[in-house]
Amino acid sequence: MSTANKTVRQSVSLPANVAAQVRNLARTRRLSSNRMLVELIENGIEAEKRKQQEFFELAERFRSAADPKEAKRLGDELGRMVFGSFRSAADPKEAKRLGDELGRMVFGS
Repeated sequence: MSTANKTVRQSVSLPANVAAQVRNLARTRRLSSNRMLVELIENGIEAEKRKQQEFFELAERFRSAADPKEAKRLGDELGRMVFGSFRSAADPKEAKRLGDELGRMVFGS
């Protein structure tokens, strides 16, 4: 077995309601619960990678925005991605400062 396909036994405790959902999904798709867990984890990892890529693309667009209104809009969108429901700063200077701070957090310096 190659290292890319090597399996590792891993013990995971699941809340009862999550385990029941996994069993139901597995039954519906005619898979074992183990295979269903693997697919759910793989899908979750891919979704997380896409989310991270979208964040960095948006952060780069924010960083290179020349128009202050566009920068504020992109900064607000970044804030929503980072903090969820997000209320932007009403003062444009404060919005710019917060956006710059977020940019430093993402890109450094």
